[in-house]
Amino acid sequence: MHDVPDPAPGPYDVVVRVEACGICASDLHLLHGEMPAPVPPPFTMGHEPSGVVAAVGSEVPVWREGDRVSVAAGKACMACSSCASGLLDECRNPQIMGFHYDGAWAEQLVVPFYALAALPDAVPFEHGAIACDAVSTPFAALVDRGGLRPGERVGLWGIGGLGTHAVQIARLAGASFIAAVDPLPAARERALALGADVALDPADDVPGAIRDATGGRGLDLAVELIGKSAAARQALSSCTRGGRVVLVGQSFESLDAGPIILLSVIGLSILGHLGYTKRHLEDVLALMASGRLDVSGSISDRLPLDRVAEGVERLASKEDAPVRIVVTPQA
Repeated sequence: MHDVPDPAPGPYDVVVRVEACGICASDLHLLHGEMPAPVPPPFTMGHEPSGVVAAVGSEVPVWREGDRVSVAAGKACMACSSCASGLLDECRNPQIMGFHYDGAWAEQLVVPFYALAALPDAVPFEHGAIACDAVSTPFAALVDRGGLRPGERVGLWGIGGLGTHAVQIARLAGASFIAAVDPLPAARERALALGADVALDPADDVPGAIRDATGGRGLDLAVELIGKSAAARQALSSCTRGGRVVLVGQSFESLDAGPIILLSVIGLSILGHLGYTKRHLEDVLALMASGRLDVSGSISDRLPLDRVAEGVERLASKEDAPVRIVVTPQA
């Protein structure tokens, strides 16, 4: 841990006093060299923050010191043709917090004002932090990219930080059947407790088990959340005619999806997915505030800032199958 100068806001920026920030598997990919750093170090990591507005720039509208906020984990590049047209959600070179610019494993964070989302009083800071990826990303993947419709059958590969919430979101969205796939017994038990109909070990015949459980029909929507090609192949093999497979997990593994004619004849869709929009984050926070989306069981531990390395190691080792370990810089 290093001391750096306190950030100062530009005219359209806000300084946030960070109250909580999650530790994510994508942080591990960067630290372990599995994902190239888009900018040279040193930089501050962490992309799931919530906190309190500490200072506002001279041209910032609405936001004031003391406001409780969650902070979206990215910003527009403001240099591409989409940004020049005001289409910030369609930025061609989106910048990710903790990867392209300093993140929230810190006491303070500076972000553009449009990255802020009001954090309802009913939502604790820790929940508002993990909303900024661990919940909003699977929400966007299922409801938007995957187009989940009530009554559909859903399969989820990887029941960690994203997959745990994917189970809950699939239930909220009206899935008639949910299969959860994970090698860890504790993760499978967690999925069943949250409402999955079956929880399967990927070492077993997952497509066969899913077809048995669905009367031979298979899945309408499969979501791969860990970046494993073997999991993606299982997801494809588990789908019914016209099924969709959404790839959320990130890695440089190659994907052999099988003969093209099979995908064509069966009509399968393979869809890549990254992150979420501000609208997704706002929707997730509203669901949390209403009590319909309860993530109180998702905070596996809380650590002060000077123990963030310990949290990274625990997530990497999968000790006790954590959902989210949260850093609390003000503790």
